Amino acid sequence: MSKDKSLPLDDVMMAMDVVDTLRHRNDLVTRELNEENRASSLVDRLREVYHQQGIDVPDHILQEGVNALKESRFNYDPPTGGFSYRLARAYVSRDRWGKWVLGLGLALGIGLSGYFLVYQPMQASQMAATQAYLNQELPEQFDQLVTQIEATAKVETANAQAAELAERGKLAASVGDQVAAEKFLGDLNGLLSTLQSEYRVQIVNREGADTGVWTYPDVNQDARNYYVIVEAIGPDGNALPQSITNEETGIAETVEQWGVRVSEVQFDAVRDDKLDDGIIQNNIMGLKEFGYLNVDYTQPVLGGAITKW
Repeated sequence: MSKDKSLPLDDVMMAMDVVDTLRHRNDLVTRELNEENRASSLVDRLREVYHQQGIDVPDHILQEGVNALKESRFNYDPPTGGFSYRLARAYVSRDRWGKWVLGLGLALGIGLSGYFLVYQPMQASQMAATQAYLNQELPEQFDQLVTQIEATAKVETANAQAAELAERGKLAASVGDQVAAEKFLGDLNGLLSTLQSEYRVQIVNREGADTGVWTYPDVNQDARNYYVIVEAIGPDGNALPQSITNEETGIAETVEQWGVRVSEVQFDAVRDDKLDDGIIQNNIMGLKEFGYLNVDYTQPVLGGAITKW
């Protein structure tokens, strides 16, 4: 039998059919091929199988099929590993994972587009706006407030305070400290508001309201502190809330009424004035005039104050 592997295409196809027949008759192949001296018997039996099907197969084709089976010539051994194998399997199963990858890709694309096309430009715009605010707008506001204060103040102390606050505020803005700069701006606005305000500090004299109180200071329980209760009344007759630092707590509070500390003699004088006819004749404790920082007290006070009693 010739061993030439260069058979005509028809013979090769027939040999492959023989191999296929042998695979489907695995019990026959196992039994026959385990013994070399019975290979010819296998050819005979194959010839008989094809003859029953009405097919005449030459012996050399049958022998070629037997040899091909032994040599696993027409066997297909699928790949079991390697990058190309994994890539091919991934491609074949793309219907299963493709939509997830596509969704992830779209989400990633949208995210990156949003970051580079929206977020970054927005951040850059905000940074530019912040820089313009710190380097231009805030310094201009400081200068405007200083100009207003200089036009309003009737005491040099106010001008000095304004200049210092503006200088410190501009310095904070120049180093990018927006919080500190805006705090100094607020202080400057507060200074202007104080200068522009005008009111009278008037002793409270209403039914059911305290006119005066006394307390024992924590540092000396044997002493008394005397306070006259007052309020700020504006030109229109309405009470104006004031920021008052409570000397007992050290905390500043905005209140409509507070206690001004006075001497015992002054306290008794206010009390006697009220007891005389129920009306306090000398009820003005002081005046706060436009352009000034502090109240000009017309009655003697000791400088402390309370917000609760």
